[in-house]
Amino acid sequence: MHRRYIFFVLIAFLTAPVSAQRFFTAQDLWTLDRFGAFDISPDGKTAAIVVTTYDLKANTANGDIWLYTIGDGSARKFTTGKGNEGSPAWSPDGKNLVFTAKRDDDERAQLYIISVDGGEARRLTEMPMGASSPKWFPDGKRLAFTSAMLPGVTDFDSLRAHLKKRKENKVSAKTSENRLFRYWDRYLTDGYLDHLFVLDIETGTVTNLTPQMDRYFNYSGGIDYDISPDGKEIVATALSKGAPYDQLFTDVYTIAVDGSGRMTNLTAENPGDDMSPRYSSTGKYILYGKNLRTDRNAERVRLMRRDTKTGEELELCREFDRSPSGWVTDATDNTVYFTADHLAKTSVFSVPMSGGAVSTLLHRGSNSGLRVAGDALVFLHENLSAPNGLCSMRPDGSGFRKLDTLNAALLASVSMGRTEDIWYRGAEGDSVQMFAVYPPNFSEKKSWPLLVLLHGGPHGTFGDDFHPRWNTQVFANAGYVVITPNFHGSTGFGEYFAERINGEHPRLPFIDVMLAVDEMLKRPYIDSTRMAAGGGSYGGYLTSWIGSQTSRFACLVNHAGVYNLMAQFGSDITQQRNISYGGLPWDGMENILRWSPSQHAQGYVTPTLVMHGEKDYRVPYGQALEVYGMLKAKGVPARIVLYPDENHWILSPLNSIHWYGEFTSWLDRWIGAGGR
Repeated sequence: MHRRYIFFVLIAFLTAPVSAQRFFTAQDLWTLDRFGAFDISPDGKTAAIVVTTYDLKANTANGDIWLYTIGDGSARKFTTGKGNEGSPAWSPDGKNLVFTAKRDDDERAQLYIISVDGGEARRLTEMPMGASSPKWFPDGKRLAFTSAMLPGVTDFDSLRAHLKKRKENKVSAKTSENRLFRYWDRYLTDGYLDHLFVLDIETGTVTNLTPQMDRYFNYSGGIDYDISPDGKEIVATALSKGAPYDQLFTDVYTIAVDGSGRMTNLTAENPGDDMSPRYSSTGKYILYGKNLRTDRNAERVRLMRRDTKTGEELELCREFDRSPSGWVTDATDNTVYFTADHLAKTSVFSVPMSGGAVSTLLHRGSNSGLRVAGDALVFLHENLSAPNGLCSMRPDGSGFRKLDTLNAALLASVSMGRTEDIWYRGAEGDSVQMFAVYPPNFSEKKSWPLLVLLHGGPHGTFGDDFHPRWNTQVFANAGYVVITPNFHGSTGFGEYFAERINGEHPRLPFIDVMLAVDEMLKRPYIDSTRMAAGGGSYGGYLTSWIGSQTSRFACLVNHAGVYNLMAQFGSDITQQRNISYGGLPWDGMENILRWSPSQHAQGYVTPTLVMHGEKDYRVPYGQALEVYGMLKAKGVPARIVLYPDENHWILSPLNSIHWYGEFTSWLDRWIGAGGR
């Protein structure tokens, strides 16, 4: 039975349930219920939240809406439709819920409405391209939502005719003159653009609020928008420039709700990104995030307050060297609550609406989806030993409690390894943080293999969370001591720390990783002959760099990793590569080649597992073929695993379980599992 530890400034031990009966596996990971989008009732007493369950036999997901009473945590399953229901939104009078679902003869998800007292849901829309992101107007008579249109097509019958014609067309060619023409795993060549619509619930009339929109609101899809408390306008983020999309910076716009299509740019003077606008509770202010620069990759987000009448702006957290997100305000507009990555956790903070000192309300685990519910804050919380769950606390940060118990039985039946929060001296003497996760049956009297996990981004973090991808507990339960160094370039440790790697992507992170290993080898239970490293995306790139620079590890795992920096000019996003790499193919190519693992293959001798999704447009899967081809040509032991139907991530349940199986089998083959 493990001792319980408390958090100290430099080292923290966080414990999991100690009554475990068996090891936690990748199958368990996909048996857990997952909590998603939620909304709070107008009286602040009930949360409507999407809970997704997975059928491993059918390899499918099903999302239903549950209702949670915030006061006592009691819950009931509210909808039982087949498929996924999403985006629940309470009506202003609290009597109805609107949500998205694909039911019966729906070709695409539509909006449905249901009384909170029960009964059958009623379909509200029949949009040719489906409907998403519903929000109520304050009068309770209208709904805003998003759907896609084609430029020049103004009516839905014409759009349906276009869709039918395209479906019947046997030509599969994709053509474009845009710099951005595909994104993650989808082509953007069909010309569809998202629009904002308003639905009159009584008459069923649908009005396009942005009929003249000629560019993306958001190139990742959807529209980030909010309705003013008086219902007189909408605020949204949109790209500041359209095709050919040479630049991808966004501005904040107000949108008229009368159908005129009038859009007013509020932030045109700022060349950098402006994002995530939200009205304050009284409507006096718009809060949004701002980046000032166009020549940096890891600039912190500034939380701005804009007066809706005068246009006067104030930066609320001037001395806060982190990036706020998910901001909400209390009912009287006195306080702003937000989350931010901070020292490998996603913490909850507050700041006065007048600006000034930032207060830390909750600094543990990872928190998201902040909502104000009367005299409480409600949010999703997770940590390295527990998945996302619905939680609440008082606005001063006291009274933290977990509301849901859906996963309690499964979690009580499995083991979770002890976790440790470690700081060590990294490159150039800077302090670097990492987590260590130990096997549940860990004993210091035995010798254990070490697995070093490398996060992507590179401007990201391996945080105190329970992610379905790269889940540290799955690896620890498989018999490995796992560490996750947050090397230079990681976010949540200050802007300077994140910016340090630009122009020389692997130099400082490589040193940090080697010093992290040295730190662990001070502990007699780590076996220096049984060590492995692996990562995805940038983490895969760093894995390849490690392979080209040292033979210290017995094996490596490269998922969706960059091997040839030049080939990344074939990525979906090629903007700002010169900032990351310190050069361009026609100007400074010597620096690109200097930091490209492909130019250092002579030193690569470590057995490597290469995994990749063929629908990955961020790191095209040719990168996997190139590194694997090099390894096989050199006679270095290597194995390749390709997923034709996966993108940058492995998202389907059975493919994910297979991925974990390949990963741990490779580790078992080269470094063995468990203590000896």
